Amino acid sequence: MDSDLEPVALTPQKQDSAWKHCEVYKYGDRVQMRCLYCKKMFKGGGITRVKEHLAGKKGQGTICDQVPEEVRLFLQQCIDGTVRRQRKRRRSSAEPLPIAYFPPEETQVVEGSYVNNGDVVAAGGGQSSGRTKQRTYRSRKNIVERSELANVEDLIGGDMDNLIPVAISSVKNIVHPSSKEREKTVHMAIGRFLFDIGADFDAVSSVNFQPLVDAIVSGGFGVSLPANEDIKSWILKSCVEEVKNDIDECRPLWKKTGCSVLVQESNKVLNFLVHCPEKVVFLRSFDASEILTSDDDDELCEVLKEVVEEIGETNVVQVITKCEGHYVSAGKKLMEAYPSLYWVPCAAHCVDKMLEEFGKIDWIREIIEQARTVTRIIYNHSGVLNLMKKFTYGNDILQPAFTTYSTNFATMSRIAELKPHLQAMVTSSEWNECSYSKEAGGLAMTETINDESFWKALTLANNITVRLLRVLRIVSAARRPGMGYVYAAVYRAKEAIKTHLVHREDYMVFWKIIDKWWLQQQRLPLHAAGFYLNPKFFYNIGEEMRSEIHLAVVDCIEKLVPEDNIQDIIGKDINSYKNAVGIFGRNLAIRARDTMLPAEWWSTYGESCLNLSRFAIRLLSQTCSSLVGSGRILAPMEKVYESKNSIERQRLSDLVFVQYNMRLRRLGVESGDDNADPLSQSNMELLEDWVSRNQVCIEGIGSSDWKSLESFKRTEVAAVVIDETGDLGTGFDDGEIFKGEKEVSDEGYFTNISEKLFT
Repeated sequence: MDSDLEPVALTPQKQDSAWKHCEVYKYGDRVQMRCLYCKKMFKGGGITRVKEHLAGKKGQGTICDQVPEEVRLFLQQCIDGTVRRQRKRRRSSAEPLPIAYFPPEETQVVEGSYVNNGDVVAAGGGQSSGRTKQRTYRSRKNIVERSELANVEDLIGGDMDNLIPVAISSVKNIVHPSSKEREKTVHMAIGRFLFDIGADFDAVSSVNFQPLVDAIVSGGFGVSLPANEDIKSWILKSCVEEVKNDIDECRPLWKKTGCSVLVQESNKVLNFLVHCPEKVVFLRSFDASEILTSDDDDELCEVLKEVVEEIGETNVVQVITKCEGHYVSAGKKLMEAYPSLYWVPCAAHCVDKMLEEFGKIDWIREIIEQARTVTRIIYNHSGVLNLMKKFTYGNDILQPAFTTYSTNFATMSRIAELKPHLQAMVTSSEWNECSYSKEAGGLAMTETINDESFWKALTLANNITVRLLRVLRIVSAARRPGMGYVYAAVYRAKEAIKTHLVHREDYMVFWKIIDKWWLQQQRLPLHAAGFYLNPKFFYNIGEEMRSEIHLAVVDCIEKLVPEDNIQDIIGKDINSYKNAVGIFGRNLAIRARDTMLPAEWWSTYGESCLNLSRFAIRLLSQTCSSLVGSGRILAPMEKVYESKNSIERQRLSDLVFVQYNMRLRRLGVESGDDNADPLSQSNMELLEDWVSRNQVCIEGIGSSDWKSLESFKRTEVAAVVIDETGDLGTGFDDGEIFKGEKEVSDEGYFTNISEKLFT
């Protein structure tokens, strides 16, 4: 049946929040929807049924057991808000409209009288005078609009056709603004408020924005607004308690699956986060300006130890930091203090360093600068930007990513995808008629876009780096722990470089950069053990490779499992896994190797080897990076430590605590940076070199008036990769890729890791 399903693109009319969390297909004349998380197909019931499925409304059909908790809570709020509004409307329609609701000059009232078949009937039952009759309406349509008094029959307790209160005058002269006008009024009010407080334009993308509007609407007209004192006192206090309760709910999960401590550095402030498969939370921050300036690794180690103690030593699998000198020294001391955990350098930081060095290679640096000449001209002239958006169907050619260096290569990849659209633009009559096309900047842009040597070099640069960008996304994913995939992803990255450069002297230039920054990762057994315990890869590698990385598993068992008797049991159970004995060899388990997350696979099929299963789940549930989600969760940490007042510093600290955790909740709920405005302030740090005007831009005669920018409905014109791990594929038989690792493993580097890691 799946082959008969035709994907249907969402239109702007699909405003319900649930549309973002399902796929829409056309099957014959019927429209069907599929849940993005559990893949359940809905053949009817509309989007409301899908929303109830995701929100977990009992009694309304099956409930999705794989939807992220943030999505479930958000959709529950949406449903609750809708119900409240419906109840409000019913209550409102069940109450008589006050006379003051209508313009006073239109009100006509006959005291003690009712209308009966067009005549006024006195309260006593007789007909009124003819003069009074003249004051009545001869048409019920002119007396009352039925839409305004849907429940009037219930109010008067009689037959609505024969008994209508005269106290309600005609509403035909009341002006009801159209829905578009009402919407415009609301939007203008929101805009004025955001502009007044200096909020970023991206504020309306907050997952808390719609619930805010729903709450205000449900409160009705005249609802009182919080005062400044309310915000900074009981409201902030309540939010702090909410976040603390969320963190407390995570603590049992830390014990069950283990957790990773993520250390992020920002302006000499260390932020400590805790990652587990269900949720990432911000724990606290620390002013490390003195420590980082003096490279005092002893004091840094003490700070790390305090965080480990707060979480629980037995719950922590690894502590992830940058791969820089003082962190390395502190990490070594931390492992000596806690033999049951690992210090691990951030994989995303290592990959970013690789991309930084790739960008310094002469021919790649030149191609990046050529590409920037195109984007600087386009994004500094509104007319050229409008034309580009027209030919790219609303798509931007800039692609913000995790870091500045990954943004460089992600943008080049985006430009390559849109090559035919850009070439069509500069050969169009609209471009030729544009005055700017005759200027120096316009001529340079046209020449670059029509230069096939530029595209050839750009394509080669993309082929070399596309797999490394994939590694970066895998290790920094918020919802899919990367531990079981990163080893294979790095293999594929080096393999792609070798494939496209062919000659050893060419690809070794890039391999040496990768090995230089990945060396510390190779010296740790976690990634290799994750590869070994991921059934997607394990059953597709040869016996020789299994034997080589088996030492990594042994090292992790000895370090992460403190009881000797449990270690012995796990050692025996590995043979059952290795030889696919029992349930491991059943067809159901075999098919699930490629469809389930590795930790989920062990949870489902590892019951016969319970201790091995628990160990595998604990290891495979870990991330590989201190960057999570977008990697750019901005919170004003420095303001906390700039405050000179103790009370205000604590208040600011609690505010940042709430802010940071609220922004972490967005991970997995928002769609990411694909639709991000490259000119927004939040992206400017990443894209500054791509959009900053240069002398050519300044001298051009094109307009930079933002008010002339047109709005384009975005249509995806390039292929979108949904599953970053889906095409890591089979076959890991190129011995040269792991040559350096093999040479080290001959010395047994996986054993006694804390002694050999830093030699």
